[in-house]
Parts: sequence; structure tokens; C-alpha cells
Amino acid sequence: MASMPIAVVSLSGGLDSCVAAAMARAEGFDLALLHADYGQLTETRERQAFDAIADFYDVAPARRLVVPLAGLKAIGGSALTDAAIPLPEGNLERKGVPVSYVPFRNAHLLATAVSWAEVLGAATIYVGFVEEDSSGYPDCREVFLEAFQLAANFGTRPTTRLRLKAPLVHMNKGEIVRKGLELGAPLHLTWSCYQGEAEACGHCDSCLLRLRGFQQAGAADPIPYSETPARSR
Repeated sequence: MASMPIAVVSLSGGLDSCVAAAMARAEGFDLALLHADYGQLTETRERQAFDAIADFYDVAPARRLVVPLAGLKAIGGSALTDAAIPLPEGNLERKGVPVSYVPFRNAHLLATAVSWAEVLGAATIYVGFVEEDSSGYPDCREVFLEAFQLAANFGTRPTTRLRLKAPLVHMNKGEIVRKGLELGAPLHLTWSCYQGEAEACGHCDSCLLRLRGFQQAGAADPIPYSETPARSR
């Protein structure tokens, strides 16, 4: 039997990237999973989720890559990497770019994914970007991904032709949860909270988005929360 083509998947350990990985597998790809440690508050818990999801999909150790992006913490400018910047209470009606935005983080992630894809001979990269129903990060937009794909194909070998896919980019969180359940994705292994590790806090933006998604999908969120709002705002 012919081997499956390889897709590099950027896997934070969160809900969106897990569903993106499930979609890549369903579309016939062998997974190569990439995780970034950029000094985020919950990296220990995110790494645990990454490893558990990789185990679930039986991804070989050689196809699991954890990269340190310590420069992002040194640069700062985000409540996720700088303890001097407080993380506000979640509010899904808040406009603008939130303080949890890590400046240009996804460019660093994509650049690493492109490098690894070229070494592996992978032509496809999957990311869990969500534009329609997200926290308002500018580097999660489809237009950014399209621009980066153009740059990547200009900056790699002439024989390298990369396709960057964000299959969730125009879904809302309820649709993402339903897709994950449909594909049998291990949503119980994922972690989304910005600040809790033993239990999700239940009140940061990421928790509220996740909880709203499960409510919209009519499903129970399988991870533990220290506080669960009656309904996500």
C-alpha cells in the first residue's frame, strides 16, 4: 500500500487545533504535529494536551516536534507571556485586539511549520485559525494565511509547493465542536483556558468561547472547570 501524504499540523493542544488535526487525518494525511512553547501561562498543561492528542492518533515520536519560541516571551506585550500585564475577565462583546494577543505569534509558528514541512516533504500545513468566532487576533485571519502562503512559496525551494489550510476559519465554535464530535476527535484531551491548569477557570475569553461552542452544539464540555457560567456571555 502507498504511504499517506504528510501534513504538518500546528497543535497547541486546544479545541480548534485538535479538530484541525482530526480533519487532516480524515482527509487522508499522516500527521506531523508541531507545538510551540513561547512562555505562555499554561504551557505545562498545553504540552500535556499535545502529548495526549498525539498519543490518541498514534503519532510517532519522530513526527512530534516541540519548538521553543522563547523570543516571544522576551519581547512580551501579551498577558499570556508577561506577568505584569493582567488578564482581564472574559467578555465576548469586547471589541478590538485583546491583551491576550501575542504579537505576531502565528507568523513564528507558520515559519517553523514551513521549515519542517520542507524537510519532511509535506505539501500541506493545517492550522486551527478561527476568524468568524474568535478572540479577535489579527494573525488568525484568512487574509493573513493567504499572504503567508504566498511568502512561503517564494521563500522555499522551487520544487516546494505548500498549501496552508485553515479548515475552521469560517466556522463558529458550535460548528467546530459538532465537527470534532462527528470525526471522533478527542475533545476530552484538549485544553483551552488561558490561566488554569488543574481546572479551567471558566471566565477567561477562551473558556467563554469554548463553553459557548459546546452549548451551541448541545453537548457537555468534558473538561473540568472551577467555575462554569450559566451561559457564556
